[in-house]
Amino acid sequence: MEPGQVAIIGSGLIGRSWAMVFAAGGFKVKLYDVAQQQLTSALEIIRKQMKDLEESGFLKGSLSVEQQLALISVCTDLKAAVEGATFIQECTPENLELKKKIFSQLDLIVGDSAILSSSTSCLLPSKLFTGLKHVKQCIVSHPVNPPYYVPLVEIVPHPETDPSTTERTYALMKKIGQSPVRLNREIEGFALNRLQYAVISEAWRLEGVISPADLDLVMSDGLGMRYAFIGPLETMHLNAEGISNYCERYCEGMRLVLNTFGPVPEFSGEAEQKISQAMSEKIPVIPKVLDARRKWRDECLAGLSKLKKQMKSD
Repeated sequence: MEPGQVAIIGSGLIGRSWAMVFAAGGFKVKLYDVAQQQLTSALEIIRKQMKDLEESGFLKGSLSVEQQLALISVCTDLKAAVEGATFIQECTPENLELKKKIFSQLDLIVGDSAILSSSTSCLLPSKLFTGLKHVKQCIVSHPVNPPYYVPLVEIVPHPETDPSTTERTYALMKKIGQSPVRLNREIEGFALNRLQYAVISEAWRLEGVISPADLDLVMSDGLGMRYAFIGPLETMHLNAEGISNYCERYCEGMRLVLNTFGPVPEFSGEAEQKISQAMSEKIPVIPKVLDARRKWRDECLAGLSKLKKQMKSD
């Protein structure tokens, strides 16, 4: 898909990030929201973020900040926002009825070639798109927060999605520098959150066995260092003489440990209070402090992303 025009529905954090990613890829972007003030604020935030990225050397794409900003325009009229767009990315809050309302409106005004895509992190395509006239053009493109720094995009089709919609979306994500993965069918939590929730669940069950601070170190200075470059399956493959050899060596021990995992936690009560207290001591729940820590996280992610890109090119 050659650079053309995309429409972003919703100008919150995810919508702004998508707008920046597409502009970095040379696409004209129409950013839609219901309130002009929201859009004005969004453009100011995007400009500041791009300037900061340029100063730190992390700005994506070959275009300058001003060239990228010139590609982004705003609109409070939905029909005008999507006119001429070949790809429409919905980024409204994670509310099923709200998203269904948006897609019902889009269904009435788009043609037969534009792709209708949702950023939802957990709503199944069958719940979002069933009954739409353009259901074959509908798909989920779930980014990872924050999308500008973490390139993964989960592409999840509706049972009626045309294969060409999936292929075009995959090609588009590759073109703008993201790392798309295809799911062959929809499943609760998609892939990323199923893996993430499995880790969170066991972290919760380990309360009382290891401190929250040390538990996070197990990931950040242990597993996470490997997983930043290779996944769990390749880790298995390299930690033995291939997957089959790993299973032969460790399957009995894995089953023994897995059988002790216990039920899904309630994520409430005494365990929640203890973990919350520990994390609040490390990072107080004060907006200014949380924002500073998120900024530090994003800078780390930007640096890691740059390193990975350099390693791939080498």
